[in-house]
Amino acid sequence: MKKIALISLGCAKNLVDSEVMLGVLKRSGYSFVDRPGSADIIVVNTCGFIQPARDEAEETLESALLLKRKDPRKRIVVAGCYVERDEARLRLRFPEVDAWTGVRSFDRISEVLEGRPGSRPDRTFLYSDASPRVVTTPTTWAYVKISEGCSHRCGFCSIPLIKGRYFSRSMASILREVRVLSGLGVREIDLVSHDTTFYGRDRGTRDGLVKLLERLIRVDGIEWVRFLYGYPDEVTDALLDIMNEKKVCRYLDIPFQHSDPALVKAMKRGLDGARALRLLAKIRARVPGVAVRTSLIVGFPGEGRKEFRSLKRFVEEARFDHLGVFTYSPESGTDSYGLPETAGREEKKGRRAELMLLQAELSLERNKSYVGKVLDVLVEGPAGPGSRALAARARFQAPEVDGRVLISPPGRRFGTSAPAAIIRARIRSAGPYDLQGRFVP
Repeated sequence: MKKIALISLGCAKNLVDSEVMLGVLKRSGYSFVDRPGSADIIVVNTCGFIQPARDEAEETLESALLLKRKDPRKRIVVAGCYVERDEARLRLRFPEVDAWTGVRSFDRISEVLEGRPGSRPDRTFLYSDASPRVVTTPTTWAYVKISEGCSHRCGFCSIPLIKGRYFSRSMASILREVRVLSGLGVREIDLVSHDTTFYGRDRGTRDGLVKLLERLIRVDGIEWVRFLYGYPDEVTDALLDIMNEKKVCRYLDIPFQHSDPALVKAMKRGLDGARALRLLAKIRARVPGVAVRTSLIVGFPGEGRKEFRSLKRFVEEARFDHLGVFTYSPESGTDSYGLPETAGREEKKGRRAELMLLQAELSLERNKSYVGKVLDVLVEGPAGPGSRALAARARFQAPEVDGRVLISPPGRRFGTSAPAAIIRARIRSAGPYDLQGRFVP
């Protein structure tokens, strides 16, 4: 039995593909190890979205090939977005890699390993409820990918070049998968795609995400449903209304990217800062207590000090609950590629740090408002190796990208050696990202 170590890089959508590969390999009789040094085969699922992701992928490959040089019997297989984007260059740089496969053959990974990949499918692979899958997230929650590709053509984004046009899974397939996950003890479902708010439109379904949420909240055992990564100008009244349902987390992940009107236009995005603030006011009025996460880009061509100051004011006024900031990466094939850059690498990093420092202050202020309150939190497991404390998340915290709620050991008299998936915690202190609390029986 061959031992495999699979390294998954990049986003949650990549992780789902990696979990499908694990399912296929398990069905084919392979076993798994955590340490690449102990593996017979190392599989790396890469991200190729922006330059830092490609740098991480190359560093990971270099580490894997060092292990192969020490033990030439090891095999290295590379999959995913970076391969789809630039396989020819990768083959030249890493000739010792044994096999390459992009984003179209995750369900054929056994054949790739065995040197018989067959014909190349004509589009990106999208799994179904029938696909084998080994869920690697904590037992209380799981990602569910509802679509692949993207039909937007933002000026900076290479996703449509890598994944192709948007196409949705059937609602029936998603519901069957979620029912199985519920039976395994999963209590939170996190819907992911490159644009969740577009779901079903390629199938001619209006308000597809709303209709899907209406069905998911009726699945027995599922307590929280969260959808990640939507487009601001696709947030409809119907979507905001269903977010007031008990099982739907009042959480919106909507990337605005920038606030300056000229830069937003060059990015081929829909909302500048003024329109974004009006949308935020509407969201908060219709969905009381909603948490909003956004992503921004600094250093886009044309961003000078004036435009950056405008972006800072936007962050101050918008008061996001969570914020991710990326430095601009020129991507070949996109509309912005080749535009003269107005900020160097260090300037971009400095601007990112400045925004994150500002956000830390805003987040701390927000988190302090929870001190003394009792919150429902979803338990993920021990807070760390050997720790008796529990790591959990509240409804306003998405997995892996936001903070956590760290729960003090609840004590033997409450019988919490096997805690429920969702417990109550009284918040005792707050930091910029994490909260600390105590179990409430």
